[in-house]
Amino acid sequence: MIESSHPAQPGHATPAPPQKAAWGAVFALALGVFGLVTAEFLPASLLTPMAASLGVTEGMAGQAVTTTAALALATSLVIAAATRGIDRRWVLLAFSAMLIGSNLLVAFAPGLGAVLLGRGLLGIALGGFWTMAAATAMRLVPEQDVPRALSIVFSGVSVATIAAAPLGSYLGDAVGWRNVFLMAAAIGVLALAWQWRTLPRMAPSGSASLGTLLEVMRRPQMARGMMAVLLVFVGHFTFFTYLRPFLEHVAGVGVNGLSAILLGFGVANFAGTSLAGALLQRNLRLTLLLMPLAMGLMGLAFVALGQAPLADGLLVALWGMAFGTVPVTWSTWITVTVPDEAESGGGLLVAIIQLSIAVGAAAGGAVFDASGARGVCLAATMYCWWPR
Repeated sequence: MIESSHPAQPGHATPAPPQKAAWGAVFALALGVFGLVTAEFLPASLLTPMAASLGVTEGMAGQAVTTTAALALATSLVIAAATRGIDRRWVLLAFSAMLIGSNLLVAFAPGLGAVLLGRGLLGIALGGFWTMAAATAMRLVPEQDVPRALSIVFSGVSVATIAAAPLGSYLGDAVGWRNVFLMAAAIGVLALAWQWRTLPRMAPSGSASLGTLLEVMRRPQMARGMMAVLLVFVGHFTFFTYLRPFLEHVAGVGVNGLSAILLGFGVANFAGTSLAGALLQRNLRLTLLLMPLAMGLMGLAFVALGQAPLADGLLVALWGMAFGTVPVTWSTWITVTVPDEAESGGGLLVAIIQLSIAVGAAAGGAVFDASGARGVCLAATMYCWWPR
């Protein structure tokens, strides 16, 4: 059983929460997250015109995605230690500046090398910003408002998930892929300006060394908690990566139906993220247990009702709503379990999530080849229920 709290360790200073919430700064962080995740998703919808313009294959252009993920994972593990003596306001502003620089590098890239350089810069910004999001939120609002603040910050992820790919594809056809990245840079400029006006000075806290990661992992419940995170996210990415072939081959859903179902997933995911704040203020532990349970039930229902497109659309939306609560819930758990080392805990969380993307896609592929689309749904259910 995963416990929902653990006291700070002796000798580790936990920053005192403010008496008054800085909601402007919270929304500025949400815009920053939206800009980062939007930029991360853009190559998926612009890969073909990017490859043609740069004179490379689509497979080579796809390394823009790999580069971002790899740098995000590495950054999440070392950023707290690498910036341990720097005011957190300046660190976050630097990440937003990197978002702008990344998109400008890609927009004006003469070749693939410049694109990969820009995408690597994005990976550093993405991994660093995500790592510090929970720790920053708990320093911007009173303790009782932390779940709500996190749900606002992570709503940027949900909105980007809904909008980035379809808007990127549409705008890429209308104005060209380079101009789309210029628009993404403009989002970064807005985020940087808003953060400049609203973020307070925040002195670094905690011991923040590379050894801190190991020390945090040795604390009671942390190792089990991170394993639970890995399994739940692997379950999601096992399911979601192979959702399209399931809907096409088992349910016979066409292109228009597929687009509608995926849009429903995105909207429901945003609703789940928004709902998470209220659920967590009531009971963190119960939310940790029930949402993966609900996801697993959806996986089983897919096996039973997979040939009914309307039922599939509803099940995908319910899965999206349940999963929408998961990142907020585990980020809140980090702030409660290791409040004195929330940045290091956040780094571990981001690294585990990045790892789960690769593991989930690989595991889903192996199961799909061996057992088909229904086997993927059963595997996703198993992963989601295992940590219970």
